[in-house]
Amino acid sequence: MLVLSRKRNEKIIIGEDITVTVLEVRGDQVQLGIDAPRSIPVHRHEVYMAIHGAKAEDAREPEGSALPGAEGAPEEQPAPASPDEADAPPID
Repeated sequence: MLVLSRKRNEKIIIGEDITVTVLEVRGDQVQLGIDAPRSIPVHRHEVYMAIHGAKAEDAREPEGSALPGAEGAPEEQPAPASPDEADAPPID
């Protein structure tokens, strides 16, 4: 995730066609203006989820994509032993 700091009336350009402008900052709320072609849908997250359902959230992160140790991340498994190591007697 790219994290940027912007002040009132400053912009962020995404690709060739999308401009995000910080219109106002009040306390912990930020008002953004988004200029994008009509062919690109723009929704708040909760509206997107209502339209596309919980499947969209599941599809966003394929299984096993979380960082090791993160909540929901698959547990790391030791590498399988090579055929030579699997047949070798234990070392005392």
